[in-house]
Amino acid sequence: MTAKVLVLTGYGINCDMEMKHAFNIAGGQADRIHLADLLNGSIKISDFQILALPGGFSFGDDIASGKVLANMMKYNLDGQLQEFIDEGKLVIGICNGFQAMVKMGMLPAFDGDYSTQDVTLTFNDSGRFEDRWVHLQSVKSSKCVFTKGIKSIYLPVRHGEGKFVVKNPQVLTRLKKDNQIVFRYVDSEGNLAGYPHNPNGSVDNIAAICDATGRVFGMMPHPEAFQHRTNHPAWTREELPEEGAGMAIFRNAIEYATKNL
Repeated sequence: MTAKVLVLTGYGINCDMEMKHAFNIAGGQADRIHLADLLNGSIKISDFQILALPGGFSFGDDIASGKVLANMMKYNLDGQLQEFIDEGKLVIGICNGFQAMVKMGMLPAFDGDYSTQDVTLTFNDSGRFEDRWVHLQSVKSSKCVFTKGIKSIYLPVRHGEGKFVVKNPQVLTRLKKDNQIVFRYVDSEGNLAGYPHNPNGSVDNIAAICDATGRVFGMMPHPEAFQHRTNHPAWTREELPEEGAGMAIFRNAIEYATKNL
């Protein structure tokens, strides 16, 4: 059975077309679903195997990036979201989607609690919008379903509020202990480094995390923006594979959903 993917759209979300295309190329059946259709009940999240929250500027970044979207989903769809996760299905949030996930408490979800906020994404240390390509190193112990087999990856970031911070030092300790850190920002040699390699000043260079199951995943960089070699900034100067490295994340998701859901 082909895995069905709900790609959220509406109210300022603007990376939904790329997200849908990536999942379709990966072998899934992706549909762009407007948030209003979920809120009015005409479409149910339960009809899908993967929920994808794309990047963009939902609700104009009012209050804070992703905050209004987080509240709309948390206080209207909380039961559906919890059931979706309890059934072993997959959730991915990229950039603004990641911001919304942490602000509704869906990540890091310690002890299976998907409604308490322990981390956030806030203003970049540079004080400005960062639009650049960055190197990411995977954390070997990560159990993330989406990043299986990925050791490192080069992807673009484009955000003004991408700095990952934790509520207290104990949260960071637990993220490490429970193997929930998925990607860290590094330099071209794979070493932890400061700006611009860490484009926002994230604590411990964290670029992506998952829940304890590895099925709920959020990241700031954009894998859907590197689907083909021509997306790469050096594509006219370097020999690159036809398929962009970002596609591995979507292929992993579709493979897992097809086999297990």
